[in-house]
Amino acid sequence: MSERTHLPADPSYEARIRDSFDRQGAMATIGATLDLVEPGHVVVGLPHSPRIGQQHGFVHAGMLAAALDTACGYAASTLMPADAGVLTIEFKINLLAPARGPHLRCEGQVAKAGRTISVVDGRAWGQAPDGAPVLVATMTATVMTITGRDGVRH
Repeated sequence: MSERTHLPADPSYEARIRDSFDRQGAMATIGATLDLVEPGHVVVGLPHSPRIGQQHGFVHAGMLAAALDTACGYAASTLMPADAGVLTIEFKINLLAPARGPHLRCEGQVAKAGRTISVVDGRAWGQAPDGAPVLVATMTATVMTITGRDGVRH
């Protein structure tokens, strides 16, 4: 069941999220892209390349976790006021299948938005050799809203 009924607190949330993503050196380093921004829902794309791979040729779990965490954090951020930042305070990842490309889709979907703490579900999809989508990882992230703190803002 989709929970895409959240309303953003900031009408310019999409521009704010895209601007913030563009400032993320980590996502630029791994080649991630911000593919979709909706209230409570964000998709981060991750192209499979040897520079983010592990010794067997799959996307390294750490790189996948970073992209999935980013999708979850920005999903929560879409529902926050313009002057708020978010920080992940905990996540649990389940690696279900080898992460293969050529492209992975990392989705964050807010399960419960709160004033201080939000819970976000993440799903990462890869492709089987025949091109069929494969769920490669799931994540549950707990995200904290931060206001009034220098250096932590969207």
